[in-house]
Amino acid sequence: MTSSRHRFDGQFAVVTGGSRGIGRAVAEAFAAEGGTVAINHYKDEAEAELTLTSLASISQNAGFGTKAHRNAPADVAKVDDVKAMIDQLVATWGRLDILVNNAGIQAETPGDGFDAATFERIIAVNVLGQAYCAEHAIAHFLSRSGGGVIVNTTSVHEIIPKPGFLAYSVSKGGLGNMTRTLALEFADRGIRVNAVGPGAVLTSINDAWRNDEAAKRSVESHIPMGRAATSEEMAKAFAFLASDDASYITGQTLYACGGLTLYGEFKQNWSS
Repeated sequence: MTSSRHRFDGQFAVVTGGSRGIGRAVAEAFAAEGGTVAINHYKDEAEAELTLTSLASISQNAGFGTKAHRNAPADVAKVDDVKAMIDQLVATWGRLDILVNNAGIQAETPGDGFDAATFERIIAVNVLGQAYCAEHAIAHFLSRSGGGVIVNTTSVHEIIPKPGFLAYSVSKGGLGNMTRTLALEFADRGIRVNAVGPGAVLTSINDAWRNDEAAKRSVESHIPMGRAATSEEMAKAFAFLASDDASYITGQTLYACGGLTLYGEFKQNWSS
């Protein structure tokens, strides 16, 4: 993987949930353009090490030589873990420029009866975790010149309900407003905050259908573009928002969803 672009050369980023899936692809996209990346994960050591090996190879092949990519294990749902992670990265690198708030989980939480511990864990990781990471990244951004960038991972379910998955829907809707709130709060202080809202992506979070051809066809039948996305396609959206190419964009969610947010059922004129 090579790139003639240098959008992230000299910049330091942490990607939460970066050991696999979209997070790994984002880290690889940053490394291909010169970035130095920390891979946050929670009890996913083997995949994190594979990702770090990939980043080292990408940096070398792209002509950036050896980069100080880091393994940054932490449970983002615990504020002390988050503070320690950010503090350690700043102590090691001297600065942090980009936070990609990607860690997230989902599980069934039907509205007529859900497991409280499951509901609370989803909110803790998907909302509190992203808020804690943003809080400590912003505090660092404000402590030195140059500002900083945050890109949150939301979902099409930021605006599309997901029946049976109440906690996940609540978390993604909350992240949309968190993105806009932080963007407005710090817009005049050199800090940009945006989000990417993926649709159906071929990653492990969608194992329920991605490896079953019949189930995959059923999912894709609802996507206007007719196919699920790859994690590499998602990474391009994150890289754009994190780069100076998006220097005048803040408080926005970029839906990379193959048209899912276009209300595909209305493609046929059944309502008039």
